[in-house]
Amino acid sequence: MVSKNKQVNLTSNLKVILRSLGSRNFKLFFSGQLVSLSGTWIQTVAMSWLVYRLTNSAFMLGLVTFLSQVPSFFFAPFAGVYVDRWNKHKTLIFTQAVSMLQAFTIAALTLTGSIKIWHIMLLSIVLGLTNAFDMPVRQAFIIEMIEDRKDLGNAIALNSSLVNMTRLIGPAIAGIIVAKFGEGICFTLNGVTFIAVIIALLFMRIKRTKFTNVHRHVFVELKEGFRYSFGFPPIRDMLILLAVLSFAIMQYTVLMPVFAKDILKGGSDTLGFLMASIGVGAFIGAIYLASRKSVLGLGKIMAISTFLFGVTIIIFAFSKNFILSMIILLFAGVGFIALLATSNTILQTVTDDDKRGRVMSFYTMAFMGIAPFGSLAAGAMADRIGGPLTIMISGVISLVCGVILTLRLPKLRIILRPVYIKKGIIPEVAKGLQAAADFEGRQE
Repeated sequence: MVSKNKQVNLTSNLKVILRSLGSRNFKLFFSGQLVSLSGTWIQTVAMSWLVYRLTNSAFMLGLVTFLSQVPSFFFAPFAGVYVDRWNKHKTLIFTQAVSMLQAFTIAALTLTGSIKIWHIMLLSIVLGLTNAFDMPVRQAFIIEMIEDRKDLGNAIALNSSLVNMTRLIGPAIAGIIVAKFGEGICFTLNGVTFIAVIIALLFMRIKRTKFTNVHRHVFVELKEGFRYSFGFPPIRDMLILLAVLSFAIMQYTVLMPVFAKDILKGGSDTLGFLMASIGVGAFIGAIYLASRKSVLGLGKIMAISTFLFGVTIIIFAFSKNFILSMIILLFAGVGFIALLATSNTILQTVTDDDKRGRVMSFYTMAFMGIAPFGSLAAGAMADRIGGPLTIMISGVISLVCGVILTLRLPKLRIILRPVYIKKGIIPEVAKGLQAAADFEGRQE
């Protein structure tokens, strides 16, 4: 009987965790991304190893990452305006096709032995321009795939778990393939995996959301989106916090080849396992968030995650033991993904539908657009003061951000409460139970 009850509870918990997969379109998207993102992680690890093998320079690692992400800083805000106008489904198919061509191009150059660092830099810019449109449209498109908006937070968490589930597979595979066959095969595999997500997108049945506003000049709509995003404290604070953290903490993955090769005295397989360890922790954190039934308490989780990441990354910075480094990175992965997923959920929850593309473009700008400047700075700092001290500074900045966010939470809680009530996202509040609103305040 006890065993049967445990089985029933397990089944019930799985239904809660996977509830957003009840939406047919999101299920298709999830399946296609499962294959495609595995290839993306394979290429990411192979690319960093290729750059470091060709140049033996931490600065060049930072520069290549800078070039692949900086277009998001300049173009994502404009992309957001068009994302609010365009058919998100068709736009996503186009961006995935361009990414596939980029992967096949770098694969061909690598396999023929003609790859040069300037090729990598140029193709990184192409990928960055594509992602400047792909990321905001991908984020804004999630809500169109979900039939029940109460499952939005679950869908975002599951999407995050997917990113990190593939992170378990991709880096480990990349490390083995690079060691045995070279980086070119990794890039080829990534190109092939894009076919899966394109097929999944083609099989979707999407009802396009139409808004009543008339399209105005792009700069007028951009200004409107800016005022909306930075005029509302919860959105403004999330974006500023993400921008600071993106500058400071994204560099720890950029410098991972330095730790794998120079600190831990390993090879490409060591790099793969370190990246996979981050993925394990991130996957655990995403599954926990997916199991939550409400958006209540996300602010508190975000603050705790910021502290967790800061502490663990400082410890990792001075670890010279491979096993200890893997364990520490597991906890860093938990903090990292919880930070990103909670901020994403809060933004998606409070944003008006007709401005979602623009808000998520600023999210892309804060998350991806600021990161390359941090990567460039990290590469330069690592060449001067070493990887460990550079990463330690990142951890300290994360701790400071955690303190600031904790101090801001009470005010943000007061502002968000009426928004949650108005949108009816929490069923108890939607029914007018003030007690539930008070409960939300205590949880925050």
